[in-house]
Amino acid sequence: MTNKTTTSTTSTTSTPGPTNSVLDVAGLRVGQASAEAPGALSGTTVVLAGGDVCPEGMVAGVDVRGGGPGTRETDLLDPRNVVERVHAVCLTGGSAFGLGAADGVMAELFARGIGLPMGRPGDVVPLVPAAVIFDLGRGGTFGAHPTAHTGAAACRAALSGEQVPLEQGCVGAGRGAKAGGFKGGIGTASAVCADGSTVAALIVCNSLGEVVAPDGTFHAASALMPEDVAVPGGLGAPSAHELDAARSAAAHVPPQPLGMPGLATTIGVVATDAALSKAQCAKLAGVGHDGIAIAVRPAHTMLDGDTLFGLSTAQRPAPDMVGFHEILTQASLVTARAIVRAILAATTTTTSAGTWRAYREAFPSVFAAAR
Repeated sequence: MTNKTTTSTTSTTSTPGPTNSVLDVAGLRVGQASAEAPGALSGTTVVLAGGDVCPEGMVAGVDVRGGGPGTRETDLLDPRNVVERVHAVCLTGGSAFGLGAADGVMAELFARGIGLPMGRPGDVVPLVPAAVIFDLGRGGTFGAHPTAHTGAAACRAALSGEQVPLEQGCVGAGRGAKAGGFKGGIGTASAVCADGSTVAALIVCNSLGEVVAPDGTFHAASALMPEDVAVPGGLGAPSAHELDAARSAAAHVPPQPLGMPGLATTIGVVATDAALSKAQCAKLAGVGHDGIAIAVRPAHTMLDGDTLFGLSTAQRPAPDMVGFHEILTQASLVTARAIVRAILAATTTTTSAGTWRAYREAFPSVFAAAR
């Protein structure tokens, strides 16, 4: 049983960008911060348009598929509505409480004069759509969550400059995430299309469904590129001993409580540097959800609030129909790859509320050199 990862056969014209991250999309910056309240295992991640490259912000769309979403300013992104661009997207833990982190992002942008001009110099309104995951109580205190202070810290980090490599795993909005029976987190991946356009995803995987198949491999294994796993020969299959141990451990984990919405959720952004319309950005987000369905089973449940934002920095020309089709094809794949990379980067986390085991700790044989 080898089951090595392979490069996706859906498209043979793409390769990862230089950093294999959302930072490969010209004009984007990312900042992350941890919630500082005692008993918190949560945080915030901010994606924004660098003012020197995208002074007017990013064209944006959204697609909400989960049954228990927590969002802010998503109606603004309806293609029928007037505003075309936003200035940041806030991804955060804390369930509905965490939406307050966007207030801090707005305050930081306003202080720098970044926002929708409303008249006199400095009179601006920063537009900051947001989405949340449910991670309350995982640090031991249910009421500990990200605040406006957390959002402001993440925004300052995004504006600070050097960000390569972009940290993945248990950081920012992925700090308290879990993915099925394993520790979740935040992950990213990119692809450069045949016409030179870049497509990338930044995903917080906190899914009710499993990213890992019963045989210990990833559902999205066939979508992975060699650069995603950094293991000579690709990922192998877990040993029989490790699988038996994992199944035994899973049998002692309390079942996921059902009947209450929003106890999970995968959120993120799918972005490109190609010039897209607001409606095309909504389509970009929608096809990104296909990547969630590739990587997570089941996906988009009534207990998830799965939400993706589609972003365009418009640093390259608008694609023709063939080019746009390739961008959409890669949107699903970079999303699936980012989810796997989130799980690969996650580390085992223990708090007073429990222990969430990392995939790497459960299945070390997967990362052995090529056999």
